[in-house]
Amino acid sequence: MNSPEPAPSAPSAPSAPPDTELRSWLRARVAHYAQLDAADIDTTATLTTYGLDSVYALILCGDIEDHLGLALEPTVAWDHPTIDALAGHLEETLAQASPSGESR
Repeated sequence: MNSPEPAPSAPSAPSAPPDTELRSWLRARVAHYAQLDAADIDTTATLTTYGLDSVYALILCGDIEDHLGLALEPTVAWDHPTIDALAGHLEETLAQASPSGESR
């Protein structure tokens, strides 16, 4: 006799990544540039949705470099066009960096 399997959980929409400190910081920066409340920023929407053009993308890149102490390609915001994508990329980059700093 087979033992009963646990009931499957109800299907749901794909879950958003956890709201990490970095994701919250990025949301706040985008909100600042777009002159909106951070709560109004959808982390799955493209940055261009909020009017961020190439100038803001470069400014955001500089802010990220200052905040995290990373050297980034100036196209990072275009290569990862949502807050979720950008945060994921940055979290991966930070995880790969050595504890004593990035080696080159």
